[in-house]
Amino acid sequence: MEKNEIEVDIKVPNQTRYLSLIGRIGEDIAKELDRFHGDRDTLAYHINLVLTEAMVNAIKHANANDPDKMVHVYITISDQDLLIRVYDDGQGFDINSIPPPDFDTLEDRGRGIYIIKQLMDTVSYEKINGGNVLEMTKNLSCM
Repeated sequence: MEKNEIEVDIKVPNQTRYLSLIGRIGEDIAKELDRFHGDRDTLAYHINLVLTEAMVNAIKHANANDPDKMVHVYITISDQDLLIRVYDDGQGFDINSIPPPDFDTLEDRGRGIYIIKQLMDTVSYEKINGGNVLEMTKNLSCM
């Protein structure tokens, strides 16, 4: 860990009641980033939103609403990047095969991944240690 690096490691039960808590933690972290010279309030809102969407996907889809499972969120902030990893125990999916949502209907399938891809600079989802990790990076130095 570098001198200026911040690490936050959170594990919560696989329940939607923890969505706002995790979102607020991400939001508060973003508001405190003195190394970020852009609009911190907008960054904070975006981080809250991507964390909430990633958690919903992990809870409902990957962990199939199983209350005995956990959701693991790991946030690392360096001078250049804010990196969020959300781990799940599901069977996984191909993130690039999810079509954009159909905004003409009320169906919101694919909406979370679409939002995450729009707000973050890099997004990947891959198998790791018998589960999966959604990795999202926001570049802090180019804004």
